[in-house]
Amino acid sequence: MKLILQRLILGTAAAALAMASAGPALAQTTAHGQDATAPHKLSLDHGRKWRTDEPLRAGMGRIRDMVEPRLAAAHAGKLTLDQYRDLATQIETEVGGIVANCKLEPKADAMLHLVIADLAAGTDAMAGKDTKTRPALGLVKVAQAVNRYGSHFDHPGFKPVRNVQ
Repeated sequence: MKLILQRLILGTAAAALAMASAGPALAQTTAHGQDATAPHKLSLDHGRKWRTDEPLRAGMGRIRDMVEPRLAAAHAGKLTLDQYRDLATQIETEVGGIVANCKLEPKADAMLHLVIADLAAGTDAMAGKDTKTRPALGLVKVAQAVNRYGSHFDHPGFKPVRNVQ
């Protein structure tokens, strides 16, 4: 009986320790995560664009500036797999900065996550993580996501990516 009680106490303590140490990591991954009630379609805020903050505008501006000049080369088949991977890494870094630093109201944040999901799907294809989608189509998906951001979020002076096909 004493042995069973010791195992029960040790097991409970181990489970509590595991949950305590996992808490901060879980909080970090879900802080910008979607919940079951998150919207599934990008929309405007009662006919208006969603408010943004400086970290979001700066990050999306840099992503846009990385993507547009490379589209023509992608359409012409002139980008190498390494170039796609490098670009995907740069975009993922910008997205990480956006997620870590932007502070939007919850509904705008939920809409932003739809854009971020499209950016991630595009960079996955560019990096070779999605083998069903060619890297060039991944870049197009990123460009389309950037343009959806521009049409749904208030970003003064934002210019859509041209030549997205």
